[in-house]
Amino acid sequence: MRQMIKFLLFSLMVLLFLSGCNANNESQDIFQYKDSFVGDNSAVGNIVNQLQSGEHLVGFELKTKEKPYGIILNYDWPESENTHKETAIYNATFLFALVQNVDWITFNFDNQEYTITKEKLQESYGVELSEFKNEDELRKFTEEFLKKYK
Repeated sequence: MRQMIKFLLFSLMVLLFLSGCNANNESQDIFQYKDSFVGDNSAVGNIVNQLQSGEHLVGFELKTKEKPYGIILNYDWPESENTHKETAIYNATFLFALVQNVDWITFNFDNQEYTITKEKLQESYGVELSEFKNEDELRKFTEEFLKKYK
């Protein structure tokens, strides 16, 4: 009986360890949230926490009562204006690529506020953001775009 209890405890520990490893791998793949909707609080929260400066995010609001739908992201991050602009463009790119029905995003950084619309950003890029299939492809595209405008 005693060996049976030890075996069960050991098995439980192995399962918990494997579950923990699996959960970490899933949270790193931001494209698992592709085709989410603004109203999916959990998906949007997981996306924004994995984006640049996610550690400075202090909260977000989803505007879903009437179209156009939007997201407001609030950061506690006293950095330079250029860093804020780049972060806003980078993060907006990912959110527009992953969240189907988001039309605008407002970024609040201490004393700076930026609102980016999907229409204007896609116009600047010259591509449909929902066409991107993986994080590496979108990240490289966005970084190249940002290099041109530094």
